[in-house]
Amino acid sequence: MARALDDAQPPADSVSLDYFSGLYMAKDDPWDLATKWHDQRKYAVTVASLPREHYRSCYEPGASIGLLTRLLAARCDEVLAVDSVDSAVEQGRAIVADLPNVRFERAELPAELPDAAYDLIVVGDLLYYFNEADLHATLDGLVQRLEENGDIVAVHFRDRADGGNYDGFQVHAALAAREGLERVVHHEDEWFLLDVFRRTVPV
Repeated sequence: MARALDDAQPPADSVSLDYFSGLYMAKDDPWDLATKWHDQRKYAVTVASLPREHYRSCYEPGASIGLLTRLLAARCDEVLAVDSVDSAVEQGRAIVADLPNVRFERAELPAELPDAAYDLIVVGDLLYYFNEADLHATLDGLVQRLEENGDIVAVHFRDRADGGNYDGFQVHAALAAREGLERVVHHEDEWFLLDVFRRTVPV
């Protein structure tokens, strides 16, 4: 289904922490990320789309239970993975417990963005949960933390049902509008969109 920038609006309020915490209380893996083939494939495509063989430092907000984190760890000297839900962080820490180059922490965006700079940022299935103000604050914060010539990867679900909700099309367009980014990879299929942007100007 073709999308247009004006066919949906961001949520009036960012989706609450209580909502996500409730999902994890009801089920350890609310989206069945560990068992659904299209999610396993999405992770594989994400890692295969990384333009560089190796990165120094990766930041992964909205890391959920850490399945993609494990794959990213093999390509990075260090990874900081964060999620806002305590139980997700606990599961993520268990999944990467054997990986000394990974830290898994609790943080809420945009209020608790890290202080460091990174040559790789990977954000997946997160941005469309923010209202307009939080979305722009998060995007600005992520770009500010991306080193010159660093890569930011965005991968988000497509709303194939009715197109009435904010999805990957809108949030990737908002990221593409940031100054100093050059799109170097684009993938689109029936399930998700993936874009890799490179920071072309100094931070």
